[in-house]
Amino acid sequence: MEPWSNELLPFVIAGFIVSFILAFGVGANDVANSFGTSVGSGVLNLRQACILATIFEVLGAILIGYKVSDTVRKGILDVSLYNNTEKELMLGSLAALGGSSIWNLVATFFKLPISGTHTIVGATVGFSLCARGFNGVNWITFGKIVASWFVSPVLSGIMSGALYMLLNTLIFKKEKPLEPGLRALPFIYGITLLVNVFSIVHDGPAMLKFDLIPWWGAIVTSMAVGFITAIIIQVLVVPRMRRTIRADLAKEATKQESEVKFTFDSADNFEMVELLYNEDNSRSPTPPSRELSVIEKGITPTTYTFNSSSETNGYIPAESKSNFLTANLDNGVTNNSSQVPLVSNNQVKVISMEKLTDKKDDDDEGIEVKKLFSFLQILTATFGSFAHGGNDVSNAIGPLIALWAIYTEGSVAQSTPSPIYLLLYGGLGISVGLWVWGRRVIQTIGEDLTKVTASSGFTIEIGSACTVLLASKVGLPISTTHCKVGSVVFVGWAKSSRQGVDWKLFRNIVIAWVVTVPLTAGISALLMLIFRIAFL
Repeated sequence: MEPWSNELLPFVIAGFIVSFILAFGVGANDVANSFGTSVGSGVLNLRQACILATIFEVLGAILIGYKVSDTVRKGILDVSLYNNTEKELMLGSLAALGGSSIWNLVATFFKLPISGTHTIVGATVGFSLCARGFNGVNWITFGKIVASWFVSPVLSGIMSGALYMLLNTLIFKKEKPLEPGLRALPFIYGITLLVNVFSIVHDGPAMLKFDLIPWWGAIVTSMAVGFITAIIIQVLVVPRMRRTIRADLAKEATKQESEVKFTFDSADNFEMVELLYNEDNSRSPTPPSRELSVIEKGITPTTYTFNSSSETNGYIPAESKSNFLTANLDNGVTNNSSQVPLVSNNQVKVISMEKLTDKKDDDDEGIEVKKLFSFLQILTATFGSFAHGGNDVSNAIGPLIALWAIYTEGSVAQSTPSPIYLLLYGGLGISVGLWVWGRRVIQTIGEDLTKVTASSGFTIEIGSACTVLLASKVGLPISTTHCKVGSVVFVGWAKSSRQGVDWKLFRNIVIAWVVTVPLTAGISALLMLIFRIAFL
């Protein structure tokens, strides 16, 4: 067929429209894989996540998206079977776009994180089965892709889980995690940059001439970037972060001095934290870190509880816990709010009636850990977004590139590389989907499946990002959804045991994964059947 044939132009226009809808669905569903944990941990708000995702999804699509796009449009099918039937292959590509976009939008509506890779591969196989039967599919390539769907969540989960357990032993579980965390920070930043820079430079985009850099040059470049980053972090970031975190800890300690943290045990006993006041009942400007209790001093005090209606300067005796609670209730204080000072010999005890305990929840993390890993989580999330743009833009525009190549070349061979402007088009469509509808699946990934903190979110991000970037470099379209969900489940399990993961939700996600390929294949085959009747 002649290049730029007017007969094929309507199919190309329809392909641009449907591929944008598919990119919208991929963005709404899949970009949650990159920033869902960052939003869930509170490190980023939704707007900040959308801004970063827009930038790095597009960059990833342009710089490394060409490899996987080639696999999606030419690796799954034996395109030589469509020689001299270019229109039929174009209709098949259009059917694949339609089948994939329908299921992406439906799954996003139900807040289910599905695989964009699943949808486009299933849809491609579906139309080919309709057009050429079992001979139309490259089953070896298809088998490798299917195997990667099962390997990727396990591999990503093991990487993230092992990293979390290592950092948990070295940093998180330390009584004072600040200094070990600061010592490890330059290495963590350096390795993070090293891995990601290598994945970009090695056999990278031809438009930046990275494809001319030998493998050893990529290693030297990435190691140099990692080493320089580690030095910068050690010299500039670590001292500043130490001062900032210590100041925050001091503020928190000052705040908690006016709160007595207590918990009732089976014997209805309670623990109290003490605060020193001056003789005139004004608060000491520099209270000691720990004042000896009156019992430790050998004093048997008369204890009072505060009641503003009392004539004795606001204090009435509380001889027992019963009187103590009665005084609270008389004063309009509930067991879930406010504070009650107890005074004896200028030793003031302030009881906070809120749910404050000395025991920290297993899923909580201290100020030191949160501050140390908050920016790291943002950094790894941006790399994850970059990797997603490189891997999953092909899911949105792989068939569109096939349409365009056939239209411009007049041949099914598709010998030209993936055009940059089409990769950019797919990246923009993904970003629009995230802005408009991305919050739905972000909630599932970042909040509902397991509780995510800055530290656990970092290990989830780095493990899944490394897995996806590695796959992008070898041209294998693995599922970023599977990688991220695998990491979330493994880290949630390692962090909080089996109870830390919503297994019912995980079961529903797995069911959605299982039905994706046959469902999209069926929709695509049906569309292909309709197109053949209407246009061939």
